[in-house]
Amino acid sequence: MKARVYISLKNGVLDPQGKAIGHALENLGFTGVNNVRQGKLIELDLASSDPEEARRQVGEMCEKLLANTVIEKYTIEIAE
Repeated sequence: MKARVYISLKNGVLDPQGKAIGHALENLGFTGVNNVRQGKLIELDLASSDPEEARRQVGEMCEKLLANTVIEKYTIEIAE
């Protein structure tokens, strides 16, 4: 079973990397791009065959290690 975890900064948290990307895009001539936010994608290959158990396990991983839940939010996708 495969899992994807999308991690991004919560609204209101400053994103200096997103700001740098936005400035670089502008310098390259891309106009009309506003408020760039960057994040992380983590892909996991799980031994579990139960989607609910896999989601619970990945959620626990996010809470304990993968995401800094003080400033980051995450979304989990499970695919069989």
